[in-house]
Amino acid sequence: MRRVVAAALGVIAVSSLLTLGMTEPWQLFLLWGVVNGLATGAVSVPLAAIIANRWFVTRRGLVTGLLTASNASGQLVFLPLLAWVAGFDWRYAALLVAIAALVGVMPLVLVLMRDRPRDVGALPYGAGSEWEEPPVAPPVLGAALAGLRVAARSRTFWLLAGTFFVCGATTNGLVSTHLIPAAHDHGIAQVSAASLLALIGAFDIVGTLGSGWLTDRFDPRKLLLVYYGFRGLALLALPVAFGSQYAALVGFAVVYGLDWVATVPPTSALATATFPRQAGVVFAWIFSAHQFGAAAAAWGAGLARTATGEYTAAFVVAGGLALVAAAAVLLIAAGPRRQAGAPATA
Repeated sequence: MRRVVAAALGVIAVSSLLTLGMTEPWQLFLLWGVVNGLATGAVSVPLAAIIANRWFVTRRGLVTGLLTASNASGQLVFLPLLAWVAGFDWRYAALLVAIAALVGVMPLVLVLMRDRPRDVGALPYGAGSEWEEPPVAPPVLGAALAGLRVAARSRTFWLLAGTFFVCGATTNGLVSTHLIPAAHDHGIAQVSAASLLALIGAFDIVGTLGSGWLTDRFDPRKLLLVYYGFRGLALLALPVAFGSQYAALVGFAVVYGLDWVATVPPTSALATATFPRQAGVVFAWIFSAHQFGAAAAAWGAGLARTATGEYTAAFVVAGGLALVAAAAVLLIAAGPRRQAGAPATA
């Protein structure tokens, strides 16, 4: 895990630095889309689920919430700063990302990160003396495909993947990518619009931590019903908020921010409960659906803006999809059945 994270940070830094010398659009697609996309994917949300499952037996929901809240923390810290420095020259933003990855984070990973509790002579948090470490899957492509074959036979997997597709479409794909241009369409300055995203990030920290705590105590399906439901209503109200006072947009940022990444802890918990032996790789496949949804919404919302001159249709469709996802989670089995041949859990 330490090697994967360190290598990903190095690739992020190098590809960001190489963008400073770009002269053609294809170089942007290659460096930022392909290379940086692969590297950031290696340190994205599935890493949080893997760490929680390796290092914790109890409090996994809270830990997953803490780790995924760091996504919002980075947004809160970096978005206004990047928007400000990009006002002088966009290259400053790429340079800042490279410095943060290479100088700010990589030394901490190399010095402090360990792969498993046994590397420091400890048991996972909450493990008793009778705890036995589950077998380690071989780190090869075949193991990932084998996990997908097992997961594909489960309705729960497809429901989680489908709802997470909507999650990606309504967060990274739509709001992260298009909120600032949509705000600009309504006469809101770039830094002010970036501050709205930062506010979303601030409230997402609260929402994700709360979601992790709740996931350890309540039915994850009911939590997802609430999260997707409020997200859908917030997106349906966003076009109206753009036509109102700035305070309405602040209200949207608060409501929307509370469930921005709050879906991760309950989704991870359902994946772990259904696939205890392959939870990490199965959740990674589920998160892949999240990223496909983000890509589809990023492109689709841009197409809608080009065709109609505004983002209203994109926000309305996204809000409707979120309400559909809220209903779909009720189809997930209340007590997920364990995999065939998997050991019973306490």
